[in-house]
Amino acid sequence: MSEEIRDPIDRAFAEGTPIDRALATAVREALRHHKHAGNPVVEWRDGAMHWIPPEEIELSEEE
Repeated sequence: MSEEIRDPIDRAFAEGTPIDRALATAVREALRHHKHAGNPVVEWRDGAMHWIPPEEIELSEEE
């Protein structure tokens, strides 16, 4: 792999911000899709999995 390709990738991982934004966007989209389809989601809380019914899925105000 060339240095030209690796440097921006290394920089993105070191900085983290673009990756964090992309992951947050992906999570919001997944939650929106699940809620609108009527499907529950699973959340890891207090060392255990918890099912969240679609009517309890909270979407950010951006949605």
